Amino acid sequence: MNHPSPFRRLPLLALALTACGAPPPRVEPEVLDLAVPEQWSTPPAAAAAPGEDWWTGFGDAQLDARIEAALRDNRDLRAALARLEAAAAARTIAGAEALPQVDAAFDPQRARRLFLGFPFGGGGVPSSTTTTFGLSLSVRWELDVWGRVAAGESASIGDLQATAADHAGARLSLGAQVGKAWFAAIAARQQLDLAEATAAAFRATADDVRDRYRRGMRPALDVHQAATNLANAEATVALRRDALQRATRRLDVLTGRYPAGRSIDAVRLPALLPPVPAGLPAELLQRRPDLVAAERRLAAAGCRVDAAKAALYPRLALTASGGTTSTELEDLVDDDFRVWSLAANLLQPLFRGGALRAEVARAQAQRAEALARYGGAVLQAFAEVEGALAAETLLVDRLGAATRSAEHARQARDLARERWQLGLADFLAVADGQRQAYLADAARIDVELARIDNRIDLFLALGGAVPPAAAGGDHP
Repeated sequence: MNHPSPFRRLPLLALALTACGAPPPRVEPEVLDLAVPEQWSTPPAAAAAPGEDWWTGFGDAQLDARIEAALRDNRDLRAALARLEAAAAARTIAGAEALPQVDAAFDPQRARRLFLGFPFGGGGVPSSTTTTFGLSLSVRWELDVWGRVAAGESASIGDLQATAADHAGARLSLGAQVGKAWFAAIAARQQLDLAEATAAAFRATADDVRDRYRRGMRPALDVHQAATNLANAEATVALRRDALQRATRRLDVLTGRYPAGRSIDAVRLPALLPPVPAGLPAELLQRRPDLVAAERRLAAAGCRVDAAKAALYPRLALTASGGTTSTELEDLVDDDFRVWSLAANLLQPLFRGGALRAEVARAQAQRAEALARYGGAVLQAFAEVEGALAAETLLVDRLGAATRSAEHARQARDLARERWQLGLADFLAVADGQRQAYLADAARIDVELARIDNRIDLFLALGGAVPPAAAGGDHP
């Protein structure tokens, strides 16, 4: 699928800008002092690492359209794009310090001078008026002897790369949010349909009980119990309708539309899910955008330590200027009126009240913080993948049990009603059977949604998804 070009072009622009300077070197995983296993604790069914556009594996054209709309119109993603543009501009600003600074000036002046105290005759104060014109070009260039400017430029490139990874992570997260919201809306629709069917069943039962009561076949207690169950069922319908409206409004907001709570056409959760992706633990450090961003920020922090240390040494700068000056405007292009200067400047900080060394200490502390954050993010990422993989098996078991429970509850409900109509059971068995059947079906829908959410969480945790060519399915 083709997404709008701004979202595709800007990360490429970020990479193009970094090509003009030296990006900070990659921080190797050994710095984390963390033993990474070769395989996940829970072996996944698939062997391939996830690819892009995970949602296509569900085979749902409406879901595809919703995510397309979100990637185009979502406001949070636009904010992430703006942050990436700002980071690209900051990288350009930092890189400009390594280049010569060139200024051109045109300086016209007109001055009047008084000659006070001179014994000139005549009335008034003697004076003279002069007009001068100047045209100049000046160049200033700091020679980066100790690498201070280069280190600052590398740090800005690392920041830009981290922000680009943040943007990629925002796209991935938004796709997951829309996917979850879409399936949550479908589940809410199923829950509403189930609640309405249950309320209709309770209404039919209540009518039957009232008819039998009028004929003297059932006590008044059964009438009140049936009316209570019907009222509870109608309250559940209202609750489910509110949940559906909330789910559809959230979907509208994610896709950048006014939250009107538009109805959805889909009425069933997918029976087939994309296959469980795999990948290796070591690959996660380079696949997940948030880990890439954390590593780039750590690398940038290291460059800032180098820049702070280099600031302790002398700075050498060359300055040159040249131009023309004259009292006549047309003489500005005449070489006879040319002026120039050339100078070198060496600046060695001697006393700054400890500020420079404190800057080194601060940069080192910030790098230590970035390292700790990177390590924490890596551990959290591993935990998310391991948890999602382990939950896959458990959710399959839960769904099987919930499906069996719902089937038995429906059979018990039908049998209780049949026995009640034959006079072999009291109404409590009928009411309880109807409630249990509803609760079992509602629980089954919840487990189906939980399994889909977990599959999406796994795609998100692995930093990608199953590509369309590898998309398949498995039975719940």
